[in-house]
Amino acid sequence: MRFLVPVFVPALLLALASLSQAATLKATLIVPQDDARLERSRVERAYLGHPGGPAIDALKVALDEGKFELDAAGAAVDLATVEVAGADAAKAAAAAAERGGAAVLLTDLPTEWTLAVADAVKLPVLNLSDAADRLRQQDCRARLFHLMPSERMRSDALAQYLVARKWTRVLLLVGSTPQDQQRAATVQASMKRYGLQAVASRPFKRTADPRERELANPLLLTGGATYDAVWVVDSDGEFARTLPYQTSLPRPVVGDAGLVALAWHAQFERFGAPQVSRRFARAHRRPMTAHDWTAWMAGKALVAAAVAAPKGPAAAFAQQIPKLVLDGSKGTNLDFRPWDGQLRQTMLLTDGQGVIAQAPVDGVLHPSNVLDTLGADAPEKLCKASR
Repeated sequence: MRFLVPVFVPALLLALASLSQAATLKATLIVPQDDARLERSRVERAYLGHPGGPAIDALKVALDEGKFELDAAGAAVDLATVEVAGADAAKAAAAAAERGGAAVLLTDLPTEWTLAVADAVKLPVLNLSDAADRLRQQDCRARLFHLMPSERMRSDALAQYLVARKWTRVLLLVGSTPQDQQRAATVQASMKRYGLQAVASRPFKRTADPRERELANPLLLTGGATYDAVWVVDSDGEFARTLPYQTSLPRPVVGDAGLVALAWHAQFERFGAPQVSRRFARAHRRPMTAHDWTAWMAGKALVAAAVAAPKGPAAAFAQQIPKLVLDGSKGTNLDFRPWDGQLRQTMLLTDGQGVIAQAPVDGVLHPSNVLDTLGADAPEKLCKASR
């Protein structure tokens, strides 16, 4: 007796054989234990530029979206999450992940913790949230890549917009923390780059002490000067949110309140962005923030690396990261700068209700890539690491 073999069986066997040869890209996300940024009252205030939830939310969305592409390539991504309580714990977690076969690490950590991770392994490390310029400049690492825009990118975007509107005289208000001081220096570098004039730089302080009311009262802080805009540097965000419509002169506020430069805003309405934001909102019942976008992009990077080298090994996955060209639903292809590992990208300027403009703004030019008008350009680089 003869049996007929269905024609699809050989194809099925071939597909199964291909899957058996595929390797899984293992990645580990390292996050802070008891993350103060996600404390309930802070999340409820929804400060612009601050996270609205854990990074894993957007990573899951990206991996779910990439499932069809992964299946078609016979590839897979396995993502683990580790919580750490300090830099030493982050270093140990990174080393353990490398021993366990991880090909890529992802960090949602403070600066020193991120550096501890990068120094502990020989793997690519994707920085999801730290905007500190020192990670791209004097403290850069060869295998450290940044999805989050740098502070310089944010301030350059705002400076371009102010110049385009001819609001060239700026009153600078700066908080008292070391982070605010560092960020204020970055703002001043952007103002110098684009020809803005700082009419004055004044410190502010959140205080109820009547002897220091000049440091806490917006009307007093912004009086006695002539300016086109007020630029506030407030990493905490609590003072900045009280400033719009409270200035001595009726002028726009930019920086950490008023008009803010971000990687993403849920009301961006071009280039497929509404669909991205809606998919995220359906999955997690909250608006997609800039921190969510960077985590989503990291997930897309993992998918792209796995598809590009579906048979592995881990070293093959790692080699794909610097070469990736990604679609971030911002209207242009995005890739990593070779001199500092920063993801080139457009910036969204938002007042919290909608997206007012994009940067680079129209009319800004660059000899090779206009996206390099945001952040430290190649001639300015302080990074000595070779990639």
